[in-house]
Amino acid sequence: MQPRNMSMSGVVDLAAVKAAGEAKTKAEQARAEAARNGGPAAVPPSALVIDVDEAGFERDVLQRSTEVPVVIDFWAEWCEPCKQLSPVLERLAREYNGRFLLAKVDVDANQMLMQQFGIQGIPAVFAVVAGQALPLFQGAAPEQQIRETLDQLIQVGEERFGLTGIAVDADASAPEADEVPAAPPGPYDALLEAAVQALDAGDFPGAVRAYRNVLSDDPANTEAKLGLAQAELLDRVGALDPQRVRQEAADNAADVDAQLAVADLDLAGGHVEDAFSRLVDAVRRTAGDDREKARLRLLELFEVIGGDDPRVTASRAALARVLF
Repeated sequence: MQPRNMSMSGVVDLAAVKAAGEAKTKAEQARAEAARNGGPAAVPPSALVIDVDEAGFERDVLQRSTEVPVVIDFWAEWCEPCKQLSPVLERLAREYNGRFLLAKVDVDANQMLMQQFGIQGIPAVFAVVAGQALPLFQGAAPEQQIRETLDQLIQVGEERFGLTGIAVDADASAPEADEVPAAPPGPYDALLEAAVQALDAGDFPGAVRAYRNVLSDDPANTEAKLGLAQAELLDRVGALDPQRVRQEAADNAADVDAQLAVADLDLAGGHVEDAFSRLVDAVRRTAGDDREKARLRLLELFEVIGGDDPRVTASRAALARVLF
């Protein structure tokens, strides 16, 4: 899904305030203390991605943010877009090799952290730099845009806070006993991987074609159905002018196409309930072809989120009430 804010304006604004100077001083003091104690030891690559809870947040995030920018991935097991975004962030954390640390927070188990950061929808990605919290983006995003955001974050960390990252021991590896043999490739793995790569590259039409190729042979393939719904959403949203579309929808509530477009934008931005309620309302207020168009789009968006999501369950009930 498209990010709500990939400009990093929040980082620039925060770095300009007085608190940033205080944070830089604290970071410098922490590094000086570490240097007097012999300096921080190199970490294994596996330590670049960590699970964080409320009890360990100060130690694992706030304290570590005086050494390296900490990117926080707020996720949940039932969140299908999270399953798209999280593997990309984890892979980039290893690729950037200590330039940032990825902290994963399960919002279901850490409601207080979710409230403290003002999370309205997931996936949501924040960063903490020298103790300062910075909003990055909400919703999944193409890999290239994620890279650009990380590069800006790292630049801010270096230039304003003197954070140069942590050393990584490339020779460290997990014990052989912990190694799990790779599963044999399935019949559609190559096509599914091609679709994922197309999504990461922002080639949404290419991803749509790849997922459809799988479904043409295996119509029940769950991964391909979910991926197709996400790719089609991203393809539609990429061609929209958000400000113009929202104005058109506000000026003409009877324009079903405008309501569908705003619902797409809302879902892509992580505002799931807003997207669903808009389309349920469109179904309630329309008839004939317009009603069917709104109903089918709502079902498509259900596929993006996943049928097990409680918001989908609630919206299915709401849809049933207006239909029957």
